[in-house]
Amino acid sequence: MLPTETNPLPGLLAGFATVVLWAAGLALTRFGVVGSLTVWDVMFLRMCIPALLLWPILLRQGIGFGRGHDGSVVVMLIGAGLPFITLSTIGFSLAPVAHAGAFMPGTMPLFAALLSWLVLGEKLSRDRLAGFGLILLGAGAIAGYHILHSEHGVWRGHLLFVCSGFMWASFTVAMRRSGFGAWHATALIYCSAALLFAPVYLVALPSNLANAPPFEIIVQLLQSVLTGVLSLYLFGLAVGRLGAGRAAAFAALTPVIAALLGIPLLHEWPEPITWAGILLVASGVALASGAAAMLLQRHRMKAPL
Repeated sequence: MLPTETNPLPGLLAGFATVVLWAAGLALTRFGVVGSLTVWDVMFLRMCIPALLLWPILLRQGIGFGRGHDGSVVVMLIGAGLPFITLSTIGFSLAPVAHAGAFMPGTMPLFAALLSWLVLGEKLSRDRLAGFGLILLGAGAIAGYHILHSEHGVWRGHLLFVCSGFMWASFTVAMRRSGFGAWHATALIYCSAALLFAPVYLVALPSNLANAPPFEIIVQLLQSVLTGVLSLYLFGLAVGRLGAGRAAAFAALTPVIAALLGIPLLHEWPEPITWAGILLVASGVALASGAAAMLLQRHRMKAPL
């Protein structure tokens, strides 16, 4: 078996598993905010269980300040913590889940590649540049169609999704620079968000938690663990194995998986232009993540002389 440092397969698998969970999370978050729960209820339910589960890790490993990575810690807290959770969740109350899949994960790999180049000095090969170009074309096709067919005012959700994509890209770069482990980063994000949000929510924010159907509450609690704790850990693993830019490229697959999940779960059939965008995005991810190069290399190694 190849050494961990030279074998990208674990990172590729972690990246793909992450986007499957993210896509499910998009649909379930939208389900929550358009149902009986308030936006603040959904945010609280997304945070409480992960924070309780991860609190022992944070107590054992600490917040991370004073270790020479204070700037990275601050960026991580903003990029994936309470500010990110707030903006993205409010965005789901303003725009449909298909728009979220196109705008938030669609722009994040591009922001991450730019930040990785500027901050970490990661090189952008021709394959990666070509991959990001295809991602941009595919995301633009998906997003552009929905912009033209959106009702008035949905642009506010689009703007929040794009801002969320930039914030998450900043988190990926900051985590790579900080040297945090995946579980440590996950604990830091959720525990800090819960500590800041829970007192305000319990005292001052409107809630319909007492009147909501139990099923809706259970769905949000389950997704908080699956698409919160597990997906953030897997993404951290992908960042550690592949680098911030390549790991972030997997996020562009989220519109693909979300569109496929939307057929059986939401009875939403993508339009032809959306399918074209999906194919472009998938091809771009294969190039930008290095998956295509890895498969080609393995094929050459197995090919007879």
